[in-house]
Amino acid sequence: MILYNITIKVEQSVHDDWLQWMQQAQIPAYINTGLFTEYKFCRIMGDTDEHGVTYALQFVSKDEKTFQIYQQLHAKRLQNLQAERYPNKYVTFRTLMEVVGQSK
Repeated sequence: MILYNITIKVEQSVHDDWLQWMQQAQIPAYINTGLFTEYKFCRIMGDTDEHGVTYALQFVSKDEKTFQIYQQLHAKRLQNLQAERYPNKYVTFRTLMEVVGQSK
């Protein structure tokens, strides 16, 4: 199992609009690719300041091959949606992790 983590710090000036857009449009667009089985969307506690609010968005993919299909067919398009809607209003970094254990 693969965990794809996207950490995003969004400026306060667009936060409320961005949060609604993420929940109503962007996250469903990721799920609708059919390449992720579940997600978690978390606000990082203790990291809010005058510059913005930080979130971690995590998607689960069944394996690396499936994730590579996402990368090839959908990643650039989905990343561009956010960049076009909120230019220079956020910073992001992505991490790909292999799940080696979890609770039932």
